[in-house]
Amino acid sequence: MQRCLVTGANRGLGLAFTTQLLERGARVLACCRDRAAAGALDALAAAYGERLAVHALDVTDPVAIAALVPAAARHLQRLDLLVNNAGVLVSGERFGNVKAESLAESFAVNATAPLLITQALAPLLALGNKPRVLCITSQLGSIAQANAFRTISYAMSKAALNMAVKRLAAELGPRGIVVLAAHPGWLKTSMGGDGATLDPADSARALLGLVERARVQDGGRFLAYDGAELPW
Repeated sequence: MQRCLVTGANRGLGLAFTTQLLERGARVLACCRDRAAAGALDALAAAYGERLAVHALDVTDPVAIAALVPAAARHLQRLDLLVNNAGVLVSGERFGNVKAESLAESFAVNATAPLLITQALAPLLALGNKPRVLCITSQLGSIAQANAFRTISYAMSKAALNMAVKRLAAELGPRGIVVLAAHPGWLKTSMGGDGATLDPADSARALLGLVERARVQDGGRFLAYDGAELPW
């Protein structure tokens, strides 16, 4: 995994992925929506030089996704690992206050974008060394474990992402590209909140190990960061 692309890379889990991949000697294209909010990535670029390129990417913009392809080709030439990490969670949702725009944004960022980005980058993945696609989903996307109405936009969009992963794995597996859905744990990030229990660095380390061990036949699995199988 020496040529890698990470979305949502400027903070939290995405920043942890980017940092650890650079520490392992990888070349990384780190994508974030707001280039002006990428101070942590700029610091990494100062430390790692040309191995890190920071790229502004609105994952909901089809034009931006199209422009990502030549940017990735220039910096990476091929793609060994794509981490679809960018996500959004609308807080405070309860039955009676759910808004149409919250659902639309959640599906656009959490489900549609990973599918379209993977589709656009498939030719570069086909050139990769044991190529992998890691889609960061959530245990809240498990229909089998659904037991409350909370964070409905997030939960529904992550369930949709899980379906996209299954279909992508079926399509790309014969080409040697492994696509996985992984729950990163309850992370100590702005999204995870004050009660979270897991450091993003520990989650990223475990997830990278999971991806490294993945085989083609593992494509389409729904896993926790510790390797446990999660119910659909």
